[in-house]
Amino acid sequence: MMQVGRRHSKLCLALSLNPISQFSSLDQTRKPEPIRLTITKQAFTAQLQSCSSHPNQLKQIHALILTTGISIKNSLLTHLITAFIILGDVSYARKVFDEMHKPRVFLWNTIIKAYVKYQDFMEAAAVYRRMQRLGVRPDEFTYTFVVKACAQLPWAGWAVAAHAVKYGLEFVVEVRTELVIMCVKYGELGLADFLFGTMVERDLVAWNAFVAACVQSGHAAKALDLFRRMRVAGVEPDAVTVVSAFSACGQLGCLETGEEIDGVMRQCGIVCNVIVDNARLDMYVKCGSVDMAVALFEDMHQRSVISWSTMVLGYAINGESRKALDMFSRMQKRGVAPNHVTYLGVLSACSHAGLVNEGKAYFRRMVQSGDKNIQPKIEHYACLVDLLGRSGYLEEAYNFIRSMPIEPDTGVWGALLGACAIHQNVELGQHVADLLFELAPANGSYHVLMSNMYAAAERWDCVDKVRLKMRKGGVKKVAAYSSVEFNAKIHIFYGGNRLHPESSEIYEKLEDLLRQVKNIGYTPNTTSVFHDVGTEEKEATLSHHSEKLAIAFSLLNLQPECAIRVVKNLRICDDCHSFCKFVSEATKRVIIMRDKIRFHHFRNGECSCNDFW
Repeated sequence: MMQVGRRHSKLCLALSLNPISQFSSLDQTRKPEPIRLTITKQAFTAQLQSCSSHPNQLKQIHALILTTGISIKNSLLTHLITAFIILGDVSYARKVFDEMHKPRVFLWNTIIKAYVKYQDFMEAAAVYRRMQRLGVRPDEFTYTFVVKACAQLPWAGWAVAAHAVKYGLEFVVEVRTELVIMCVKYGELGLADFLFGTMVERDLVAWNAFVAACVQSGHAAKALDLFRRMRVAGVEPDAVTVVSAFSACGQLGCLETGEEIDGVMRQCGIVCNVIVDNARLDMYVKCGSVDMAVALFEDMHQRSVISWSTMVLGYAINGESRKALDMFSRMQKRGVAPNHVTYLGVLSACSHAGLVNEGKAYFRRMVQSGDKNIQPKIEHYACLVDLLGRSGYLEEAYNFIRSMPIEPDTGVWGALLGACAIHQNVELGQHVADLLFELAPANGSYHVLMSNMYAAAERWDCVDKVRLKMRKGGVKKVAAYSSVEFNAKIHIFYGGNRLHPESSEIYEKLEDLLRQVKNIGYTPNTTSVFHDVGTEEKEATLSHHSEKLAIAFSLLNLQPECAIRVVKNLRICDDCHSFCKFVSEATKRVIIMRDKIRFHHFRNGECSCNDFW
């Protein structure tokens, strides 16, 4: 027993004797009687457990541990570190860790894991480097966390991978799985395949991790290939697998494969929870199948804010702006609080339909709400700029950007440049392009857009200057292509390309199709060709655009009752847009075109965008 001296505050004495529920009832108006206290590891452990969700009290316990000299007991500090990490205060957890005498590798791993959890990857790598300097031998858990951090730090990843090999840990399933993910994020798919293929054991977790990493890194086709390989290998998918697979289908616009995965899910008895249903919903809207999305949404037993937001955005990008706003109203009437993603869908709906006043009103509502969950982010500002610009209010859009409370990024300025191209405001476009060339000098799309604006104005000397600047700066133009899914395979077409095995039949079908649509009024729009060449050469170039090749292929291979679904990586040009309307009228086929911006549903000679895109 010992009498606590003046160095202990009244607060700490009370804390060490009373649970937190009693702490607030101390009578501080009178001097407490001297208290005799037994200070033991067990007493501190009990208090740490009772105060685990109260950071201020935990810090007071920490101070008491230090002043009593019991801090040599690393197990108490371990409890403190764990509690602060759970509370999200990693910096204080690190402070406690740094006070420890020779912490075990478990604690090093705990700190590294915490930094990874809260996405401070640089600090996670720094802790690992310190660990190496002090001669602390890492274990398999160390590399599981460090490699995960280094997946975001390309300069550090290969060195850490070499260390894992040095310690003979590269074949541990968890470590190798993280190495596979790291390679995917570095874009080294071949190496990722090799590491995965040479794993001693490939369990469901490893397969899911590889598939998810591919989806998150934009390698959707690879993800679907892995899904099929997984099935061939006899590994049954679970809910995690199908969520990733549905996401990959949405990225690629592969409705056929999405429906196949839906069948596999039912065959394997995978229970549909709200997460799985949201993934299916997202897949349907991104494949342009709004009717199926609506049917699924109405049939869902449980809906989250993600479900509602997906439908709002899905209607918006598919040209159903009024239905998007109606869905938003219905969501609010049901008492579901919208988030920033919901409002992005709402603003997109206004942008795609030119609903300027409504868009401004919704944006003001976000600003004035005081709700941090719906305060405008940079993408909301970009969406409002897009709305104003597309609707012809270019000066207002420019002034709006200048008055933004946050620094505009390339997305914001890019939206204005796109609007300048639509309305042929070369002067403002040139000013905006100059800003973008400084912000993103390697992005070829801005150079191409400005070059096309000059070409449309027949300022060929300026076109030459932009192209020369691109060549000198090594700036590459993104090649336009269109893709079609047929028989579980993605067929890709580039303008004028004849590498497809059915090229002869495709070009023959296209020539026949061009004759058909010209007979009912189609005239090539040569303003869509941005080269200083003759009219005949321009028409020849237009006739072999990738969209047209994809449509000809689809007419050759799809059943008459099937909709033609084409995915374009860039914005559809004016001529191909007109062509699609005439083809839908001549062939009585539905054409669903997904370009970089939105969907175009062509039926009976009309488009869902109403020629506003």
